[in-house]
Amino acid sequence: MTTDVSAPRQDGLRARLLALDCRAFEAVASRHWPGADRFLPRLSRSANHGVLWFAAAGAIASTGSPRARRAAVRGVASLALASATINTLGKRSVRRARPMLDSVPLIRQLKRQPITTSFPSGHSASAAAFATGVALESRGWGAGVAPVAGAVALSRVYTGVHFPSDVLAGAALGAGAAFAVRGLAPTRTQLPSPGRPRADAPALPGGDGLVLVAEAGGRADERTKALREALPLAEVITCDREAVPAELEKAAARARALGVCGGDGRVNAAAGVALRHGLPLAVLPGGAPNHFAYDIGVEEPRDLCRAVEEGGAVAVDVGRFASPDDGDGLAAAQGRTEGIFLNTFSIGVHPELVRGRERWAHRLGDRPAAVLAALRAPRSAREPMTAEFRGRERPLWLLFAGNGTYHRYGLGPGRRLDMADGLLDLRIVHGGHRPRARLLAAALAGPAVRSPAQASLRLRGLRVDGVSPGTVVAYDGEVTEVRGALVLDKLPEALAVYRPLPTTG
Repeated sequence: MTTDVSAPRQDGLRARLLALDCRAFEAVASRHWPGADRFLPRLSRSANHGVLWFAAAGAIASTGSPRARRAAVRGVASLALASATINTLGKRSVRRARPMLDSVPLIRQLKRQPITTSFPSGHSASAAAFATGVALESRGWGAGVAPVAGAVALSRVYTGVHFPSDVLAGAALGAGAAFAVRGLAPTRTQLPSPGRPRADAPALPGGDGLVLVAEAGGRADERTKALREALPLAEVITCDREAVPAELEKAAARARALGVCGGDGRVNAAAGVALRHGLPLAVLPGGAPNHFAYDIGVEEPRDLCRAVEEGGAVAVDVGRFASPDDGDGLAAAQGRTEGIFLNTFSIGVHPELVRGRERWAHRLGDRPAAVLAALRAPRSAREPMTAEFRGRERPLWLLFAGNGTYHRYGLGPGRRLDMADGLLDLRIVHGGHRPRARLLAAALAGPAVRSPAQASLRLRGLRVDGVSPGTVVAYDGEVTEVRGALVLDKLPEALAVYRPLPTTG
């Protein structure tokens, strides 16, 4: 007959751990920190239902920095996952009673004692989840939030509502939730930046030779002020929106590098001028949207300033569209409609969807904004457009072309990792009844999914015939009209754009 000695050993270890947990609780409960008796209970109450962290997320996002906004969203998403996990699994798995309050001074005790089980600490989980989520996106903001999160976790023991092990377990679960969110939506630092092919661009110490044109007002004023401080030799011109194209032409005549501060529409105009004059382009995001700058890797003034001083640049493709024939042989008399696009080109109802998506993208992200825009599709879109391509006439609700291949990672927004792949990322939503249903299905599925409602393919060029007169197309937020034939192609590696050099070591 054999005797199992492992069970008594396990029971003894469990008893020692529980005793250690109780001694640690008593040590914190009996210790007095000046000012903590009033501060920590208030801090603990402020974290009820995540109120403290939602307020912190709002404050972080209000700074206007793209990285800060992403950090705030990631922190809230991590908190939500941690709270759901704690409330559905954690509290129901271990039925542990709350500590006895005999050794806790009355002034520290919460006015309303929790009635749920003690293990694990939900407040600690939320604090750790929010702080870790913020830190994964922005180390600076994470360093600012971490002490507050630590104080909230400490307050749960100090006020007598949790044992130390409850707090440690909750913090571990919260941090795990933040990493789980990162697995679903990777941070930008996890994804490779478009670093190839390298382009020749002059290094401009102090910004000497850079002439940057900015639309006056809004966030651009703040951005150009930071650029002036970092690059004192750069020339910065501010003007009204209507004057930006003319000022860009003037600036190109005397610049070694042409700069622009604004949204994608202003960047498109600057890219055309830079191409004509053979100049490298410096892009400082200062409007909305800023997809091109963000895909290049320039989010803040310091990113652009470092690239300009180091001479870091990449060659990017430029998308091009043209309507060379209006269908009646009158192109020579009336002129051809043509333009370039750095981000996207669309025809059909998509121009209206673009406006709706861009209105909400900075708050919700690209995919949720696209879904919302599809739900609010124009009521006037009753009949699809008809166009002929690849020798066949087809009804279409929209045709979308991206300048480069867009990739999606989990729940994250689409992003281009190679700005010089030579491809147009085409997405077609077929004609049919119930346009909202088809557009919504396409928005939810994403461009990589083939379905009866949509098709996705990648080509180097495309010709579409039979476009009706007055058909509106959108390119980088701008709009124009085309008719007859429409040709889409690319200028491979045609534009040199400053971006920070990858760090090594």
